[in-house]
Amino acid sequence: MLATTGCTGEQGPPGADGMDGTDGQDGMDGDDGTDGTDGDDGADGDDGEDGTDGEDGEDGVGFDDSSDIPTFVTELVDQVAAGTLPEGTVFPLDARATDSMRAVEGLKHETLVTWLEPITFRSGNDDPHFGANADYIAYFGDGWDTTAGDAPQWNGSGTSGWLWVNHEYVSNDGPTPTTPPSGQYLTLASWMRGRGLLANDPLSSTWEQSSIDAIITQTRRQLGGSWVHIVRDPASGTWSVDRNAANRRFDATSATLSRVTGMAVSADTRDDGTALPAGVVAGTLANCSGGQTPWGTVITAEENAQDYYGDAEACWSGQRFTAGPCAPGGDVAIVTAPSTSSGFGRHSSPGARHPRDVYGFLTEIDPSAAPDEWYGRNTEGVGHRKLGAMGRAHWENATFATDEDWQLIEGQPVVVYAADDRQSGHIYRFVSAQPYTAGMTRAQIRALLDQGTLHVAHFADMAQNGYELRSGASSETMRGAGTWIELSLTSTDLAPNGAALGDATMTVGAALASATWNGIGRFATDDAVRRALFTASQKIGVRELNRPEDVEWNPRDPSGTPRLYVAFTNQTGQRALMDDGSLAPTDATAYATAAYRPNDTAGSIFAIEEGTPATPATSDSFTFWIVARGNTANGAYDFGSPDNLMIDGYGHVWFGTDGTFGRSGHADAVYYLDLDPAHRTTPTATYGRPFRVIAVPSDAEATGPTLSSDMRTFFVAVQHPGESVWSTWPATDLYARPRSGVVAISRRAR
Repeated sequence: MLATTGCTGEQGPPGADGMDGTDGQDGMDGDDGTDGTDGDDGADGDDGEDGTDGEDGEDGVGFDDSSDIPTFVTELVDQVAAGTLPEGTVFPLDARATDSMRAVEGLKHETLVTWLEPITFRSGNDDPHFGANADYIAYFGDGWDTTAGDAPQWNGSGTSGWLWVNHEYVSNDGPTPTTPPSGQYLTLASWMRGRGLLANDPLSSTWEQSSIDAIITQTRRQLGGSWVHIVRDPASGTWSVDRNAANRRFDATSATLSRVTGMAVSADTRDDGTALPAGVVAGTLANCSGGQTPWGTVITAEENAQDYYGDAEACWSGQRFTAGPCAPGGDVAIVTAPSTSSGFGRHSSPGARHPRDVYGFLTEIDPSAAPDEWYGRNTEGVGHRKLGAMGRAHWENATFATDEDWQLIEGQPVVVYAADDRQSGHIYRFVSAQPYTAGMTRAQIRALLDQGTLHVAHFADMAQNGYELRSGASSETMRGAGTWIELSLTSTDLAPNGAALGDATMTVGAALASATWNGIGRFATDDAVRRALFTASQKIGVRELNRPEDVEWNPRDPSGTPRLYVAFTNQTGQRALMDDGSLAPTDATAYATAAYRPNDTAGSIFAIEEGTPATPATSDSFTFWIVARGNTANGAYDFGSPDNLMIDGYGHVWFGTDGTFGRSGHADAVYYLDLDPAHRTTPTATYGRPFRVIAVPSDAEATGPTLSSDMRTFFVAVQHPGESVWSTWPATDLYARPRSGVVAISRRAR
């Protein structure tokens, strides 16, 4: 059937809406629009309450606002005693041995001046150079004498002043015709060679006499003392030598001249053979320690003078009596002619060889006078002299009895103490014939030392070992007793060995005048007694001591009573006397068996209190006890062989050692000795303990400890570094030769 299409009809009405379809997925977000402008800041809120303040930090330390060194050290000692030493603080300094200076934390050290260094801006061969082996040091602050009557101790500027420094000897061996010099002598020879002062090759084993003479002459120039002005830089705190000042040298040649007062001596000459006036002598030598006088001069002590021209007391071999010129039956005589085999006596020129008896004195140097201005040469009371009224000995130092301001005691005689530094030596006391009175001129005060009475200390209760009492150990509450014995032909004091020799009533004067007493000859005059103090003291049986070295008067002792302190450095040699004061056998074999040997290798420090402490000139007796005993150990508080002592402005006791390195292996050092009575009962009882504060290099000796007038700088001499071991101090060059010198120790700035 065929389909057909019809016409389209009209559109019908719309149908109803269908249901909505499912929604499609959301499209991606468009990009963010640009940020709008920030609105204005809101108003600040109210301040909160202040927080609690933190603890204050420690004060900084500068060079002028720091505490002085004694105060700094005693505060550390207080902390040790209380058990409050901060953790990590090393105090005292460790016992070690290095080729450097060391000091406790809080101190700094610097080398001030060394051997052979020019002390002016001129360095020619005839210009002054710093001498060898520095020892005693004295500080004179500028302006110390502005107020009449003031002593140089603790007065004047603490930042500029004058230093006196002793020069004791040149170490090691000088050349001989067949051997070269060694050690310091080689250093000196090389220095001379470089300056055209020596023809010989320093290393040669063949030496002409002319070159040996040149070495001897130059060695004499290295001894004596230096007088140098020093200043401290306010910015850095560093000390320097003021080389434009009137610095000068005093030495063992006739360029230095002094007069011997209070005793007759042999006639002397200048080095060229020209005669000197009676009593005037050439040079000073063997200058060990010394003392600062209350009127502003220096005592330099001539110790081992026998090394240079020979021993004037040629009666002894060590401590064994050999008679010789002191034989019983005749007069005790001293030998005055110089030995041609001695250190300086080997010089070929007779003028360069000086009498033995013009050395071995306490020598008073007037630093304001030229080196060749002997006492009274131009002006009364001005110039240099040797104190003959105190006699000849191996003098270590001298100290004066003073009031608490270090001034002479008004209305009292001048009192001087000094020690004979030799095995079995003694301590002596000089009391002037006339008293000191206020208002005296310097010349009048100095004249007081021309006449007086000389005493020797007899430690009657001391055991033969030299550090205990006959009854046992000593202490401040268990003291030994001693007496002062006048040494003169008119002395009515009893001879200590009277009972042992059969006459308990024998006086000292009669014993000295006897040609047979104690197997020793007669002393014909008081001058003869003073010329040979060691022999005179042994003749009457005075108790022997273990090498008494430094003695120091302490007018501000912590006990409240003035006291004298003495360092007994050691003694391993035999005694000269038996326990009862009689002479030990003179035969060498018998002596070796019979004479007592102390075997004291480490020494000790003793305190001495006069019977009348306020007026020591009138005291006939004293008490004594040990305050520190040395040893050879290496602990924090161990020390050995005390030597130089120092009393600071507060009355604290300090000391340096000599020989610790050789006996225990750690360096010699400067120690503070705690004698504060309050430290007897603290949690750690430190009373009597030595605190090591400063250590010196290698095998050097710590000598001459002293303080500036404000006590903010400590000066110490480094003596003989490298004398027996390798050292380059103070240089760091591996091949440098060591040189002695002076070191300044100050508070370190933070």
